[in-house]
Amino acid sequence: MAQVYRGGQPYPAGHPGRLTPHEVRTREFAARRRGVDPDEVREFQARVADVLAELHRRVRMLIQENDRIKRALRDWQTMHARECRPPQEYHTNEGHW
Repeated sequence: MAQVYRGGQPYPAGHPGRLTPHEVRTREFAARRRGVDPDEVREFQARVADVLAELHRRVRMLIQENDRIKRALRDWQTMHARECRPPQEYHTNEGHW
């Protein structure tokens, strides 16, 4: 796989880094003879950057929620493990199950 670069730095493991709203808003394009309206491009960039910023916010929120749920599960498992009787108290036979 060819190495892809962004900002002079290679992508980690060939995967693109996270695109920021700032990068979208400030991206410059070369002028062409039959180019597009620069105002429309800027308007579109602003819309894309706003959506991207909202997605980044949601990802951060979901990461925090995921961490909270993991901590709650770990706490519950710890509490449950303390309350459980040792396996020898369940059955008097010596079978594996």
